[in-house]
Amino acid sequence: MTLHPEIARVLADMPAPAPGPLDPAAMRADEQAQVAPLDERLPVHDVRDTVARTPSRDVPVRIYTPAKAASYGLMVYFHGGAFFLGDLDTHDHIARHLAVATGLAVISVDYRRAPEAAFPAGLDDCAAVVRWAAEHTELQWNGQVLAIAGDSSGGTFVAAVAAMAHDDGFDRITHQILFYPSLDLDFDPDRYPSLRDNAVGFGMPTAALKPFNAFYIDSGADPDDPRVSPIKRADLSGLPAALIVTGEHDPLRDEGELYGQRLREAGVPSVVSRYAGAGHGFVQHFSWIPEYHRVFAETAAFIDGTRSPSAGES
Repeated sequence: MTLHPEIARVLADMPAPAPGPLDPAAMRADEQAQVAPLDERLPVHDVRDTVARTPSRDVPVRIYTPAKAASYGLMVYFHGGAFFLGDLDTHDHIARHLAVATGLAVISVDYRRAPEAAFPAGLDDCAAVVRWAAEHTELQWNGQVLAIAGDSSGGTFVAAVAAMAHDDGFDRITHQILFYPSLDLDFDPDRYPSLRDNAVGFGMPTAALKPFNAFYIDSGADPDDPRVSPIKRADLSGLPAALIVTGEHDPLRDEGELYGQRLREAGVPSVVSRYAGAGHGFVQHFSWIPEYHRVFAETAAFIDGTRSPSAGES
């Protein structure tokens, strides 16, 4: 299938990127300028900003409660942005839709970003908030569902946090949801066919992957470290059930789908769901398109068990 016509229209109208090195401050300001006003966002029963007081530091979080209840299943959400972009506001709409669709209380994490914070600061923040969520009685966790979810580089953190928790004997994470994850930070274009097949014309050029991720790698993140490139972890057994969402025209498509295959081979229930006509970032930027908005219903179905984790690609 070709690129979805609505995505193609938006990409055609986008200005060419500014020449020269990437400027994190300017790019963050551009993202902030695109955040929808509060009155245009999906209503949620309660949204509040607070801090997760963890042993290492106080981590800012935003908690979305979809309805009044005595207890809740929880989802901890890690935003994407190549480890240097994104924040609670740029991904607020995703967290809102996840909370409403799943009925879970969603905790969005404002983790430290490169280049200001060196590896593994952001990853450590995400891991710490997951434990805080399970142990913080004010959140009224029901002791059943504790999902972790993330898009793009947030998906990297999901896979890494799931593995770290398993190695530490923390077995409370029940689900991992990865939207078009970046799982192999070795961007040699010969590693996966999708890096060549989707190299240009689909919104995220393969040639842009190295410079976009350079802030993170230059901060000390070694692409050979499984915490940085989770697909390089040798043993994937014992990890939580996974939903891996990929885009047909995403350069990162094949590494996400290979990760799902390797999880199944290791005995981990997993679903790999490829969205036709979609490029990288479609949940963040194009979930208003009905074909892609269903990702939230699919996530809910995966969590409640009606989307079978033994299935293959959709």
